[in-house]
Amino acid sequence: MQQLNSKIPEGPLADKWSRYKTSLRLVSPANKKKLEIIVVGTGLAGASAASALGELGYKVKAFCFQDSPRRAHSVAAQGGINAAKNYKNDNDSIYRLFFDTIKGGDYRAREANVYRAAEVSNLVIDHYTALGVPFARDYGGALDTRSFGGVQVSRTFYAKGQTGQQCLLGAYSSLNRQIAKGTVKMFSRRDMLDLVIVEGKARGIITRNLVSGELERHSAHAVVLATGGYGTVFYLSTLGLGSNASAAWSAHKKGALFANPSFIQIHPTSIPVLNDYQCKLTLMSESLRNDGRVWVSKEKGDKRHPTEIPEEERDYYLERRYPAFGNLVPRDVASRAAKERCDAGYGAGDSGLSVYLDFKEAIEAQGKKAIQDKYGNLFEMYEKITGINPYNQPMRIYPAGHYTMGGLWVDYNLMTTIPGLFAIGESNFSDHGANRLGANSLMQCSGDGYFILPNTIGDYLADEIRTGKIPTDQQPFKEAEKAVKEKIQKFMAIGGRKSASSFHKRLGKIMWDHCGMRRDAEGLKKGKELLNELEEEFWKDLRIPGNDREINQELEKALKVADFFEVGRLMCEDAIQREESCGAHFREEHQTETGEAKRDDKNFAYVAAWEYKGHREKPDMHKEPLRFEHVEIKERSYK
Repeated sequence: MQQLNSKIPEGPLADKWSRYKTSLRLVSPANKKKLEIIVVGTGLAGASAASALGELGYKVKAFCFQDSPRRAHSVAAQGGINAAKNYKNDNDSIYRLFFDTIKGGDYRAREANVYRAAEVSNLVIDHYTALGVPFARDYGGALDTRSFGGVQVSRTFYAKGQTGQQCLLGAYSSLNRQIAKGTVKMFSRRDMLDLVIVEGKARGIITRNLVSGELERHSAHAVVLATGGYGTVFYLSTLGLGSNASAAWSAHKKGALFANPSFIQIHPTSIPVLNDYQCKLTLMSESLRNDGRVWVSKEKGDKRHPTEIPEEERDYYLERRYPAFGNLVPRDVASRAAKERCDAGYGAGDSGLSVYLDFKEAIEAQGKKAIQDKYGNLFEMYEKITGINPYNQPMRIYPAGHYTMGGLWVDYNLMTTIPGLFAIGESNFSDHGANRLGANSLMQCSGDGYFILPNTIGDYLADEIRTGKIPTDQQPFKEAEKAVKEKIQKFMAIGGRKSASSFHKRLGKIMWDHCGMRRDAEGLKKGKELLNELEEEFWKDLRIPGNDREINQELEKALKVADFFEVGRLMCEDAIQREESCGAHFREEHQTETGEAKRDDKNFAYVAAWEYKGHREKPDMHKEPLRFEHVEIKERSYK
């Protein structure tokens, strides 16, 4: 039985992190050179962590399955990164960022972790500015900010519509500096397939070289997972095609608890599905809702061109339902509202599964040049994909699977329930509760990597100074490699007729239909049954061409899809037991008279952390109670 100890320090909320850092043990510069750390994933969280740890003097091994860290999914974060700088003098503060995050997550996140993330946000912005990230600036040269969903202040720093890419390039430059200095060794085109545990501690990983097919053993004194989220369980999502759950899932199967797996964000501003052949969806940044107005026709089934629908016949439903926040309500609220209008027959387009995002009023008020300066690349991307010029007519948008708030359970040190295994960024559950505020992802990933993990991991490594180099010829490494080899051979021997992608597409539809934006007990149970049936077919009729001793992308896909069957079942199980609606988790049985999420704080104010018990075995759930001492827990309203 796993025991949960969140290790939240005592003391006033605003002082917890600064006081806690003074109590952490240190590793001297001379001893850091003796310690090795594996960092899996080189997106914003992984690149920042690897570079910061290398700068401190540790020996770091960084792994990514792409050919370069620059291809990480972090580049897709378009709209901005939050920090409580209060440059607009609009009464922002660290506490307000903390409160907005807690409220935005529907009171299902730890106060201490969230406050710390808000606290280090200012350091993150300063650091990226020093690295040369070209954040937008106002006429006087000061850094500019804009608003994002779920807040009433302007705290989001941005670089046009490519903030994630620019931040990643900044982190990549600091990573390259450490690679050149020799403190970080880069292993690209490597896929982590298993975690190695020696005497109860995480001591290494087994990887597959995606070019040669060779299996490799890598050891270290600690392992850091920065492997992103699992939103591609829906197949069609806003995530990069390579995004997957397998690294975190291999750790889960070795004993790391998985927390709140059903908390997956649906983003309200995706380009709608265009055809049956798509393999991903494209996100239109939430920043567009600063100037774009969301609407549908007041007439059901209205197929007129949007420019032919007069103003008095338009329903600006977000402004009507949520006057205090309008078009900048949080993502879960905006997504459900769009689905409700479409389900009621007011949706736009031939399919009726979209709503309009209109910039006509903003262009008239500010001028086309001002809108181009803010969103030019986003408008170009939309026109390239749809053939529609959004300067002349409204965009069409619809919700899609996006960010995962759930992930590996970690304590205040960002360590999982496996000693020596840390999880940072989107791969852990810790900062966002049941819904993530826009522009908080880059903030959390960077804060974890640059300013939190480098402090907390040192406290763990202080006990490892005399351990010496970890040999990879130990039995646990041999057993892990053998298990991976047998697993791959099992895949190659199936000899069926259908591709991994075809199974993934069907799996994704089951998850979207039964564990997507709206859920109910009957549908969730049916979803588990359908997953079991499809999984049986998968193991009988999967076809993988080629062999495992070469580049084989079909094998890579199959390994990920097999894990998604298990991830999907756990998502359904988690959603079934949580008999309430909160944030992105919306149970049809639990809603207010006006159709809003209805929480049950008496029975469900906890983190659900699941323990793996075996394939198709019922997992054990452990509860971490959530205590709110610094915010008043109340109904979440944006009206």
